[in-house]
Amino acid sequence: MTTKEEMLKRIRKALEDPSPATRHRDPEPLPELGQVMPPVPRTALVDKFEAELQAVTGTVHRAASTEELDRILQAILGSCEPGPVMLSRNPVLAMLRVADRIKALGRSVITWPDAGEISGEDLARLRAEGFGAAAGITGVDFVLAESGTLVVSSVTEGGQMTSLAPPVHVALYRRAQVVESLEAVLAGLPFSRESNVPISGRSVVFITGTSRTADIEQITIRGVHGPTHVHAVLVEDTIY
Repeated sequence: MTTKEEMLKRIRKALEDPSPATRHRDPEPLPELGQVMPPVPRTALVDKFEAELQAVTGTVHRAASTEELDRILQAILGSCEPGPVMLSRNPVLAMLRVADRIKALGRSVITWPDAGEISGEDLARLRAEGFGAAAGITGVDFVLAESGTLVVSSVTEGGQMTSLAPPVHVALYRRAQVVESLEAVLAGLPFSRESNVPISGRSVVFITGTSRTADIEQITIRGVHGPTHVHAVLVEDTIY
């Protein structure tokens, strides 16, 4: 029978320093990983993104005119519960006059304030209003084609409440924001030269489809930790 001392002796021997011949040997270099996912032509990035997003229960739209954008917003909000719509502070929403378009549909609007205008009381109020909103509309920083992902940062949106609290999230994006890979997203995020860390606000969120989870019985439930419905609307360059 192995005694306690014999067992400890084996452990000590196994933990001894390697021999001088192998102690300072450099590890073998890892091979280059190369292209992991099949390359996607630039002209096919939007199609790839839409296919991947639909595969994870997201909904896609394309608007080539202001009339089409109005019809899309009307259809989405027409299927929502009654209540206000929260808008992020992304400049594209102001440029497209989204607040006016929502009000024309008979909905009230909650607008995220500009940078530097939020007090502690404002933040508490926005949180309460965000969870009471019927939908949230944001822009994006990037759209990741290979996984159907919306990349949203707090520096452009003002806060992640708009994309996470309401049961319906609508994200507006342009073709120029669609990139092929995660590497392209990371390369495009602004970094601090001093600390080499992202400076895109307090957070950068990667949104791939609707919120979903599964219990121990593996029953998938949507909307537990975020929106039940995610809509990505391509706003074509024909709309300024």
